[in-house]
Amino acid sequence: MSWNFIIDDRLGIPLPHFEKEWEDYTEEERSIILLHWEEIRGTIPDQVKRLERIIIAKQNQLNIEDNFKYSCQLNSEIADLAGTINELHLWFRVNQDVTASAAHH
Repeated sequence: MSWNFIIDDRLGIPLPHFEKEWEDYTEEERSIILLHWEEIRGTIPDQVKRLERIIIAKQNQLNIEDNFKYSCQLNSEIADLAGTINELHLWFRVNQDVTASAAHH
């Protein structure tokens, strides 16, 4: 198989890994890939909600934290989590782009 999905530890979801260009896959392969991706894609909103809960907890900690160094660490962790959420939103949109592209071919 010249494609698979590999778990991204930071994002918490498997991401597609292709060994050739999208256009070089057969229509059947593309359909299988898209079906698998749609299943993964469906988990992204729950992953975002999980990360948002962690951010809220860290913000609550930050509100009562007196230690400047630890406050900076919390801010950094919150920023990293927010970046992860942004990347998950981008991956969530991938299916729309690929499906639209495939429909035009």
